[in-house]
Amino acid sequence: MRSLEARFRNVSRYNPFWSDYICFAESVDGQKFSRSTIAHWFKQLVDKSDYDLKDRNNLIRQLFTLSNPKKG
Repeated sequence: MRSLEARFRNVSRYNPFWSDYICFAESVDGQKFSRSTIAHWFKQLVDKSDYDLKDRNNLIRQLFTLSNPKKG
């Protein structure tokens, strides 16, 4: 799926001082991406220096929740 990558590139272009992680979080916010899509593009787009490798799964879980907010 290229739409997440395109959204990320667009957010990054307009916010050059934001970290890759913040741009990625903004890109997935409310967009209903699957966990596997988020995990794939997270690995491809977010600089490894933006997070600790041991925290990767927790970050992806939080990004999935951000992408798929519960109604109520």
